[in-house]
Amino acid sequence: MVQKVGIIGAGQMGNGIAHVFCLAGFDVLMSDISQDNLDKAMDTIAKNIGRQVSKGKVSQESADAAIARITPVVGTDGIGDCDLVIEAATENEEIKKQIFQDVCPKLKPEALLATNTSSISITRLASTTDRPEKFIGLHFMNPVPLMKLVELIRGIATSEETYATAKEIVNKLGKTTASSEDFPAFIVNRILLPMINEAIYTLYEGVGSVESIDKAMRLGANHPMGPLQLADFIGLDTCLSIMQVLFEGLADSKYRPCPLLVKYVEAGWLGQKVGRGFYDYRGDEPVPTR
Repeated sequence: MVQKVGIIGAGQMGNGIAHVFCLAGFDVLMSDISQDNLDKAMDTIAKNIGRQVSKGKVSQESADAAIARITPVVGTDGIGDCDLVIEAATENEEIKKQIFQDVCPKLKPEALLATNTSSISITRLASTTDRPEKFIGLHFMNPVPLMKLVELIRGIATSEETYATAKEIVNKLGKTTASSEDFPAFIVNRILLPMINEAIYTLYEGVGSVESIDKAMRLGANHPMGPLQLADFIGLDTCLSIMQVLFEGLADSKYRPCPLLVKYVEAGWLGQKVGRGFYDYRGDEPVPTR
């Protein structure tokens, strides 16, 4: 039975995953390499749960109890007590593999291991661990507290028992699962990121401005936000990483990352998290940068 969950990474995805697990009654160990990151994550979780309280979705008593179930820790001390460990680090295969090599010797034999990767092969990541049969992809959507879907991705060695347990856990979080085969970028990002990349090509080729492209897709396709705004929200470095996985994994030129996306990432214009991407967020209102 899974009761204690370890989450490695306290960034945007990690703190969101911690948020939904603590509210669902799980004990959470939230690990990061930086105390500053952990402090920011706890502040974010408290604010987001507080917002749910103010809307009447969660009682103050439940909110206080949920936050108290999170133990933030620098490093991975205590990870051995966890029944499930979810890696939620940056979308970089080598970093993820290094985390698994560090964590696996500390885990109890029956512990399940999961990755929140949005694009990287589950089979390949699992092969670097000591428990490929207990390894699975749990791809939460951003922002985690609001988005209902979790993609479940089995590697070639993932056992049926691991899959069934993972599905049951996601259901306890009040979320819905969609099962994907282990192909680059799975389902959501296999469809979504090429659309975003095409929007960037549309900007690169001068077909429309940032404002025109986003307005066209909001009003013409009824999307809740334009693709360039969405790219900024996701993080342009993450968008580029996923496109590179698609391009390299499927060997099809239609997945070639737009040179303008590469240029923005090289400039450090990574989107909302740094204050500048396709929009400049440093003023009162976002302003298109092209």
